[in-house]
Amino acid sequence: MKDQRKTPFRDAGRDRKTASEVPDTPQTRSPSYRLAFNDDEFLLRSELRPVRLQLELLKPELMLDEAGIETTVVLFGGARIPEPEKKDKARTKTLADLSQYYDEARKFARVLTEYSLKEYGGSDVIVTGGGPGVMEAGNLGAEEAGGRSIGLNIVLPHEQAPNEYVTPELAFNFHYFAIRKMHFLMRARAICVFPGGFGTLDELFEALTLIQTGRMNRVPVLLFGEAFWRSIVNWEVLADAGTIGAKDLELFRFVETADEALEEIAKWPVEPARDRIPDR
Repeated sequence: MKDQRKTPFRDAGRDRKTASEVPDTPQTRSPSYRLAFNDDEFLLRSELRPVRLQLELLKPELMLDEAGIETTVVLFGGARIPEPEKKDKARTKTLADLSQYYDEARKFARVLTEYSLKEYGGSDVIVTGGGPGVMEAGNLGAEEAGGRSIGLNIVLPHEQAPNEYVTPELAFNFHYFAIRKMHFLMRARAICVFPGGFGTLDELFEALTLIQTGRMNRVPVLLFGEAFWRSIVNWEVLADAGTIGAKDLELFRFVETADEALEEIAKWPVEPARDRIPDR
């Protein structure tokens, strides 16, 4: 990525190169002499966290703008859900049974991408967390349709790399979960949530909270696998207890297949962000 703006000032890249060619002296070897923007030790100081947060927000934002991506469709879901051909290696029977959603995520991403390329010239780009499982299926489906897809990876304690189907120039890596979740939602025209674990639940409830509180426009939120979601969240108990309003149960819908999800997105009413949280 290159800044195309013309300024009368000397380019920072040229100064970085020039500074690397100065004579080797005790003064030029000192950490204090390094250009601040070219000093990893300085940038990693705890006091520089606000700068790192800003950089992590800006880099993907600028690159997605330059790639012409205006809207996305988000796929959240478990990294451990296997493709059906490998379900016999799943660690639990439940994971093996959930392998059907690998195929549904793949089909959904493929059909949506095909339609987007035909009707919109490539808007509504699929975005996933860039990992294995459901995320891989989403990126694979988009590739099969001949389209682009985004992968928002995050550095984890164990070794991880983007799945091979993420469009290389749209593969991003994050340190901060919070900034990563912002990028999932900043361009979202729909959010599809497949069975998953803590990370998937975190992403789902962050999105629902933003929509519920009017901090984000209402977009389709589709939960694949009603039996799974009802087994882990008793939505009606939350409403009966009054900790959420009954109208909050209308913020999402259950679907089972890619075709159902596409139909729900097509007929989802266009509504502005809420101006208040309903009492009931």
